[in-house]
Amino acid sequence: MQDFFSVLLPDVKKELRRGIIECSKRGLLHSTKWLAEMHHGLNDVQIDNEAPDDDHTFSQCQLEGIAPAEYSDYFLAKSYYDVREYERAAHAVRNCESSVPRFLHFYSTYLAREKRRLDSTTDQANLNEPNQMRDLADLLATLRAEYGKSRLDGYGIYLYGVVLKALNLNQAAEQMLVHAIRLVPMLWSAYLELSPLIMEKKKLLGLQLGGHWMRHFFMAHTYLELYLNDDGLKIYEDLQTSGFGKSIYLIAQMALVYHNKRDVDKAIELYQALLESDPYRLDNVDTYSNLLFVKEMKTEMAQLAHKAVSINKYRPETCCVIGNYYSIRCDHQVAISYFQRALKLNPKYLAAWTLMGHEFMELKNTNAAIQSYRKAVEVNKRDYRAWYGLGQAYEIIKMHYYSLYYFKIAHQLRPYDSRMLVALGETYEKLDKCENAVKCYWKAIDVGDIEGIAMYKLASLHEKLGDHETAVHCYIMYCEDERAATDKQSLYQGFMTLANYYEKKGDFERAAYYAYKCLDSDERKTEAKALLKTIDLRRSAEWQKKSKTPSAVATAETSSEEEEEEDMEWELPDMRVRVPFTSIATTTTSTTATAASSSSLRAGRALSEGMRRSHSNRASLTSAASSSTTTTTATVTTPTVGETPGTSNLAANPTERPPSDDASSMDISSVSID
Repeated sequence: MQDFFSVLLPDVKKELRRGIIECSKRGLLHSTKWLAEMHHGLNDVQIDNEAPDDDHTFSQCQLEGIAPAEYSDYFLAKSYYDVREYERAAHAVRNCESSVPRFLHFYSTYLAREKRRLDSTTDQANLNEPNQMRDLADLLATLRAEYGKSRLDGYGIYLYGVVLKALNLNQAAEQMLVHAIRLVPMLWSAYLELSPLIMEKKKLLGLQLGGHWMRHFFMAHTYLELYLNDDGLKIYEDLQTSGFGKSIYLIAQMALVYHNKRDVDKAIELYQALLESDPYRLDNVDTYSNLLFVKEMKTEMAQLAHKAVSINKYRPETCCVIGNYYSIRCDHQVAISYFQRALKLNPKYLAAWTLMGHEFMELKNTNAAIQSYRKAVEVNKRDYRAWYGLGQAYEIIKMHYYSLYYFKIAHQLRPYDSRMLVALGETYEKLDKCENAVKCYWKAIDVGDIEGIAMYKLASLHEKLGDHETAVHCYIMYCEDERAATDKQSLYQGFMTLANYYEKKGDFERAAYYAYKCLDSDERKTEAKALLKTIDLRRSAEWQKKSKTPSAVATAETSSEEEEEEDMEWELPDMRVRVPFTSIATTTTSTTATAASSSSLRAGRALSEGMRRSHSNRASLTSAASSSTTTTTATVTTPTVGETPGTSNLAANPTERPPSDDASSMDISSVSID
């Protein structure tokens, strides 16, 4: 652990304190808040309270970077800034030359123009259009000139990178942000601005950020943004062991890791512990609400919504919590109104865009859902939920090539999420690209089928392709674990398919076993009873056939005796003509055989029922089902012996015809099959 984090905790606490002062006097409120939380997490670490570092006193640090002649202008501008009068703040320090007031001037100018742009956006439809970024062009020119003259410190270079990023000049923004981090490693906002620009792990590991201990927090945060949850969790666990175990931020991030890993119970446990230690915290409370929604904990959701309103009803997170509460009550229109309210407070609030898209999908308003998902993608291109939602929306309106494109992007962001693979497989299947669909379904099974439906989809696809043996094998694997199957109707469809298959093969034991499984389904019960009757009749017919074999031999012997007696009559012509005794016997035998033939069917069926009742642990099911089958003969049409039931249609979900466009260029390059 010393190799991972070799800095002494007292030195870490001193750096945090110095960073709090520097960010606070420049108006970097979010960085100040984060550093203060980290500082509070080291409350047990003892340091010299008189000096933030070895060379400066507390008062000197607060005034460092401000020329004495500019104190009055700076304090006035800072007071305006604190009450969000950004233009007045920028004007108050427009002529200052020292580093802190000059940064405050540039930063207040940037915030004023951002506020004006967002306030002028009435419908939130054009947040990122170039014509709305014109106000930043002159500020960019000023910062570029200042940077060329080497008049920007680390904080000024950070602002330069932020403006470049706002204008979608991402490569230059990345260079400036990395430069700022190397100069001011305690500036947490620079790390947060840099993280969305990192799109893959290789690029993250190649960043030259220096050897400061803050890079561990940035690495873990970016791993979560890339959905590399195990890598992020490992770093957070190491940081907790290194002395940050009481940090609120670390607990919240670990809860987010478990949320991404779909360990809902563990994530809820951590969020509950977080709210107990910090009951008025609203950060990440929207994620906690999503977890309660998944677990359908309506009472807890109502309590959380009331608590969030009592703390601050004008926070976007509060509106999101209330929207989730109305959503679980199926009041989707009211839920949408609260998500829209959250977006008025923060137009770049990702969760609200995504959740509002879900609500529009519930209301079957596909166009509005597509618009919401597109705005979510604009806010964060790594939000796989928005890409997946776009794929679903275009699937509904039967634009399968579009849905394939969006599902592929979602799969690239979540390569080990079986839901993305199943969605890809279904889309390939609708486009008649069955080979790719099979690969997707097998890959979904390999990575761990979350919804428990991939094997059923695979079986149905093989059945549609005419590969019945492989389909039956897949159905058997799917039906083995009944508890893992989330869709019970698909499970009963699998049981019914197997029952029909084994009935045709003459394996009546297995056919009856799977048919009895379907008696628990209201939709399949009638079909299962009809199949069980067919099985009984075929069993009886086989027993009747076997029982007729000895009687046929006896009939042959009787006929030979008759011939001998007839010969004897022709040899004794002087005797009186009479009816031969053997003909009477033959008539009696045929009459008896006719009666026995009708009773043989009943006897054979009774014997077959006895064999089923003696079959291992299916005794009670069989006897109960047999009695129910007998009592319902008036309402169930009984197929004739040897007739195949009309319910053996194996294609449960017929697929539509694909578009006529050439799909040769659409391959499965994003899905790697082991």
